[in-house]
Amino acid sequence: MFNHVVVDTDLSDDQVDRIFRALADSTRRDIVARTLVEASSVSDLAREYAMSFAAVSKHVAVLEDAGLVIKEVKGRQRIVHGDPDRIRRAHGLLERYEQLWRSRIDRLDAVLAQPDA
Repeated sequence: MFNHVVVDTDLSDDQVDRIFRALADSTRRDIVARTLVEASSVSDLAREYAMSFAAVSKHVAVLEDAGLVIKEVKGRQRIVHGDPDRIRRAHGLLERYEQLWRSRIDRLDAVLAQPDA
């Protein structure tokens, strides 16, 4: 039997869904990693991938919708930088699930360590 788990987070279910859908794609994960290190224009990002500018722009839009990157207009360029706060919140959510599973494993270990009655 599974218990319903309530995870205390300041992210709505919709926000969590968008974050993890966005991170399900390797190109988007790479864009987040790159833009957390250094802000890049969409054009610069597009040069890093074997896909069109439009395809990279769509990836950035998905990440922006999930709140994982912020896109700023500077003249004619669109500068993208990762949002470390949103990454921290998603990480915190995963940590809470990890704590839940670790406690379940600890309880199972305790049961298995008991001598047979």
